[in-house]
Amino acid sequence: MKKFALFISILHFFFFALSAEAQKQPEAKKVLDQMSQKFRSLNGFTAEFDFTYQDASGSSERQSGEIAVKGEQYRLKLPEQEIFNDGKTVWTYIQADGYKEVTINDVSQMEGELTPSNIYRMYESGFDYKLLKEKVFQGKATQVVELNATSSDAPFEQVKLMIDKNSKDLLGWEMFDGQGGMFSYTFKNLKQNANLPATYFAFDAKKYPGIEVIDLR
Repeated sequence: MKKFALFISILHFFFFALSAEAQKQPEAKKVLDQMSQKFRSLNGFTAEFDFTYQDASGSSERQSGEIAVKGEQYRLKLPEQEIFNDGKTVWTYIQADGYKEVTINDVSQMEGELTPSNIYRMYESGFDYKLLKEKVFQGKATQVVELNATSSDAPFEQVKLMIDKNSKDLLGWEMFDGQGGMFSYTFKNLKQNANLPATYFAFDAKKYPGIEVIDLR
């Protein structure tokens, strides 16, 4: 009886080990680490991007914009909205139909949100990951890594990162909210080591006369 119990215990341990390995695949982590290290080695970058949202019914909307990232700082430009983050403060500037408004938050108030600067290290906590089949994306051999949230209250259930197999650049990503919605981002005209001053990531209200300032700090 003791031998049988020991056999069962060993069997449970064996399957648990296999399950744990599958949750955080070493091959996937190697690719993710290479991507993250490549980003951290850069002195910033700029790019154009396409953003597409598709709901459960299949209807979709698309926007294009510009992005600049340097460490924890970023600046995101959309047709009627611009977001500035200097690493300490986040300004969300909106201009539509002649109306101008900026909302100010501390970076700490935005914790847990997916941003252009933390997409490169989001896999480090809260996600399991595995390597999917390679594909051609933007004409390049691309490694696809699937991240699955380990918490049911995560903002996104699943994220797929498209990583250039040779350069380890992040070319784009898809996010699934678990309710049939998919958010897709694709980089274009990526320019690395952009020489961007710190002031580029800070919003100066003095340059926008008549703007309404909503300070939520």
